[in-house]
Amino acid sequence: MVNRAVEVPRADRPQNIRNIALVGPSGAGKTSLVEALLLAAGEIGRLGSVEEGTTVSDHDEVEIRQKRSVHLTVSPLMVGDVKVNLIDTPGYADFIGAMRAGLRGADAALFVVSALDGVDGRTRVLWEECAAVGMPRAVAITKIDHPRADYDEMVARCREAFGPGVHPAYVPAVEGTGDDRHVVGVWGLVSERYYDYSGEDASGSPPSPRPVPAWLRETVGPLRETLVEEIITESEDEDLMERYMEGGELDPDLLVADLKSAVAAGGFHPVLAIDSTRGVGVRELLRELPLSCPDPTRRPFPSVESFGGRTPGEMSCDPDGPLVAEVLSTTTDPYVGRVSLVRVFSGTLYPDAQVHLHGHGVPCGLRGAEDLDRTGNDERLGALSVPLGREGRPVGRVIAGDMCTVAKLPDARTGDTLSDPDRPLRVRPWRFPQPLLPVSLTAASSGDEDRLSQAVSRLVAEDPSLRVEVNAETRQMVLWSLGEAHLDAALDRLEHRHGVRVRTGEMRVPLRETFAVPAQGMGRNVKQSGGHGEFGVCRIRVEPLESGSGLEFVNEIVGGVVPRQFVPSVEKGVRAQMADGVDSGYPLVDIRVTLYDGKAHSVDSSDMAFQKAGRLALRDAAATGRLSMLEPVDEVSVEVDEAYLGAVMNDLSARRGRVVGTETADGGRVVVRAEVPQMEIIRYAVQLRSVSHGTGVFTRAYLRHEPLPPQVAARLPAPTRGE
Repeated sequence: MVNRAVEVPRADRPQNIRNIALVGPSGAGKTSLVEALLLAAGEIGRLGSVEEGTTVSDHDEVEIRQKRSVHLTVSPLMVGDVKVNLIDTPGYADFIGAMRAGLRGADAALFVVSALDGVDGRTRVLWEECAAVGMPRAVAITKIDHPRADYDEMVARCREAFGPGVHPAYVPAVEGTGDDRHVVGVWGLVSERYYDYSGEDASGSPPSPRPVPAWLRETVGPLRETLVEEIITESEDEDLMERYMEGGELDPDLLVADLKSAVAAGGFHPVLAIDSTRGVGVRELLRELPLSCPDPTRRPFPSVESFGGRTPGEMSCDPDGPLVAEVLSTTTDPYVGRVSLVRVFSGTLYPDAQVHLHGHGVPCGLRGAEDLDRTGNDERLGALSVPLGREGRPVGRVIAGDMCTVAKLPDARTGDTLSDPDRPLRVRPWRFPQPLLPVSLTAASSGDEDRLSQAVSRLVAEDPSLRVEVNAETRQMVLWSLGEAHLDAALDRLEHRHGVRVRTGEMRVPLRETFAVPAQGMGRNVKQSGGHGEFGVCRIRVEPLESGSGLEFVNEIVGGVVPRQFVPSVEKGVRAQMADGVDSGYPLVDIRVTLYDGKAHSVDSSDMAFQKAGRLALRDAAATGRLSMLEPVDEVSVEVDEAYLGAVMNDLSARRGRVVGTETADGGRVVVRAEVPQMEIIRYAVQLRSVSHGTGVFTRAYLRHEPLPPQVAARLPAPTRGE
């Protein structure tokens, strides 16, 4: 429940803004933590529940039905005069596109890890991605009040997964064991403040600092010494180091300042203890966010390019600079229309202002190539709002470093750039994940069929992690997603938001056939029905060619037995029959057809007569010769943690794959390159996640068609003619 008595969070300069992405595994408690922080800041008046569908972040109907985060959401709050934008990202691996969009809009990342479940492989990969761009990171360990929680063990596991820069900045004071175990307080090792939560709940008043219990200081004291040493080392403060080495008293405020510098440098990662339900550690985290996370002016500016080969010059997070903003996500509201979540990197946005909208060539519908390069157009902005759940609270301007939602940008898509019409610029896009799990779509009814194409195009425009295509060979509409959860959310939106019901099925791979050995055939099309008849006879030789050769048509007619004007007609007939297939119904490819003999009639021969003759000749050659089925083979590249290399290679071999090489990658990872039949990796996006424990990612690209083993071909159902 939004607290309407609270003023809309706003900042008057970029130095008073913090953009923090919450990332971590599904079920770690990111959404619940956002809820607790909003309550502690007074933005909401009651703690919502994921199970009941009452949280601020998970307000979309899909999220409420599925009880998990699906979209990227932003929840702003005020800590003193600092505006903090909490960017809640989905934790499930299928929504990695929204996670990366959240990291694009953030200046720091808070990794949320459950004390019960720990760190999964996908979270480790995300940590490395943040490390690669130097993004400051901190860790929040949630659910510390659970009887099975072990905070010290979880800190050790985080350090093992994330590296030696992980250190506890807050530790919980625990009394009792087993079911009687409960957290009674939290000690800030840097600030030397202890907060008593022995009688605290989520709706209680903030605890006041109290003296650190002697038993806690005795137990945890060595951790503080280690932490202080690491902070001083990372900060490179020589005066503080000298005072520490001499055993002098250290001012906690100086340590806090050095902690801020160490975190901003990207090599030091404080760990905080949280229980969102009771509010334990939440207010401490709320105080730490402005202190430990850098403001937008201290983060590198994204790469920007001008048009016409001009350089944009040096850019900075300046409200008075040229406008550069980026669409992080787009959603469709049934009443407002398209709503865009925007991060402003430079300049200032105003309602009703004219802006230049430029895309990045992300395919977004069924039209294909014409969507690939959207050169941009000028549009007028609608209302600007500060988002909080379903509500958008209007604002008069949004400065550099801040975020907002923009209504009524009908052509805006995720990843687009907003800039000044007089100085159009484009931000280099972040890396969109490649959707690799296909499923075929057919309309559930004739009424749905009329709206299906438009609805799917809108769906893909909102989410670049989806891709749709109509396969010319199999005649299927195929929707590509990142995984089963991603697909479920997309189908849910299709039905409930766009009103289109669909049936799903397995994607058919585009099989083909070719001649295995040379053959000859005759096509005799002679019909006489009392009037003008049909007459066309041709003889052909057929030879197999290398993969990818297509059709090579050779004319060896001498003496005019087939008049010159009808030779192209024979080729047309051959090509038409190749497209329809001659044995299995799959397209025929990679052959040389030589027309060497035939007959014609001065009256009854025609273009159509020899087209039919060409078809008949190819079918006759197939009946007397031997054909081979061909299957598509993909070039597959799998990147995985070295610990799972053997399992991945064994799995690829079981899929009739041929491993062609391996190479080492950063962070103890290995890249496996293989050639694998397409029909064996239709669901590989799901299966690799299981084999690699969530650490594996892969890419695929069509390589060639190869002969299909007879034992596999025997198991295939015969296609329907005309499919």
